[in-house]
Amino acid sequence: MKMNRYMALSVVALLSLAMFVGCRKKQDTIAEITVLDASNQAVSGARVVIYGQSTTNQPANVVLYDTTETNSSGVAVFNFNDVYQLGQAGVAVLNIDVQKDQLTGQGIIKVEQEVTSKETVFVQ
Repeated sequence: MKMNRYMALSVVALLSLAMFVGCRKKQDTIAEITVLDASNQAVSGARVVIYGQSTTNQPANVVLYDTTETNSSGVAVFNFNDVYQLGQAGVAVLNIDVQKDQLTGQGIIKVEQEVTSKETVFVQ
């Protein structure tokens, strides 16, 4: 009878340990795009658009598309926590289009899982 109790407690302890080790909190997946002009000055209020592009022969609808404006430091921040799922290998490679008045710029950013991916785009 005592042996069964110890076995039951051991099984409960082992399952509790497995749940504690196996369940980890997902970290933030962020893309930061810094917009600079030809003089290396930060451009605030620039419209930044990021989007995916189909790589198949038969173009498909764009799944990822987001837009925001740069802050006073010339940085646009995009959060991909809803897109990235634990265990997924990579998140996305996205095109970047930037416009501020008559200035425009383009770039590409590779968004990595659970880190802040950074890219700089120059506008002219």
